[in-house]
Amino acid sequence: MASKKNRAPELDFLRGFALFMMVLMHFAYDIRYEFEVPVFGFLESNWFWAFVHPFFLVIFVGVSGVCCTFSRNNLLRGLKLLGVASGLTVVTWLISRYAGIECLIIFNVLALLAVGILVYALVQFIENKAHIRPVVINVFLGFFGAYITALGNSINWMDYSTNNLLFLPVGFAIKNAPQVADSMKIIPWLGVFLIGCVIGRVCYSKKESLLPESMKKLHKVSVPFEFMGKHSLIIYLVHQPLVYGILYVIFLALGKIK
Repeated sequence: MASKKNRAPELDFLRGFALFMMVLMHFAYDIRYEFEVPVFGFLESNWFWAFVHPFFLVIFVGVSGVCCTFSRNNLLRGLKLLGVASGLTVVTWLISRYAGIECLIIFNVLALLAVGILVYALVQFIENKAHIRPVVINVFLGFFGAYITALGNSINWMDYSTNNLLFLPVGFAIKNAPQVADSMKIIPWLGVFLIGCVIGRVCYSKKESLLPESMKKLHKVSVPFEFMGKHSLIIYLVHQPLVYGILYVIFLALGKIK
C-alpha cells in the first residue's frame, strides 16, 4: 500500500493473520518431518490440504491483490519482488547443492505475487494510455481472474506432458522436475490475485479503510497481526530459517540430534 495515510488496517490484519497461520504450519512441518517427531498428524490429512491450507492462501494472495491497488508504482514493486524471488531461488539452490539440505525454491508465493503485480502494472499502463473506462478494466480483470481460478480444476490433465521446466510455474507437474520445498502455481493463484485487484478497485477506490471504527476497537487484538501484515516480506523470508534454527538448538540441547 502507498503510505501510512492510506493504509487499511483490516487488510494488514488479514494478511498478517494468514502469514501467522503459514508460520505455524511450517513450524508443525519442521517438527514432524525435519526432526521426525510423530505429532501434527493433520499434515497428512486430506481435509487440511483440501480446505484449511487453501483458505489461508486465498486470504494472503487475495489481500495482496487488493493492496496492489493502493500502490503508486507497481512496476517498481513487482521488479523488486521478482529480484527477491530470484535471489531466493539462487540461495536455496546453493544450499541444496552444497549443504545437502533439500530446500530448493523455484517458483513460490513471492514469485507469484511478483508476476501478479507486474500483470496489474501492465493493465494499469494500458488503462491510462488508452483511456479505458475503469468499469471495463474491472470486468476484464474479474473475468480473467475467474477463468484462471477455474482452470485450477482441470489443469492437472497436463501433468507430465512435458519436461520443460519453463512450464513448472504454470500449474501442472513436469517430467523429471527437481524436488522443491515450496511451490505456488500461476494456475489457479494468479486468478485469486486478480480477483483481489478487482475488489481493491471497487471496494477501496478511495484508498482508505472500510472499517476504521471497528479496527480501532479491535486494535489491542489486531496489532500483532497488523504488524506482520505490514512487514510480510521480511517475515516470510526469515521465519523458516529462524524457526528451523530455534528447533535445531532445542532438539540438540535435548540430545535428540547427534
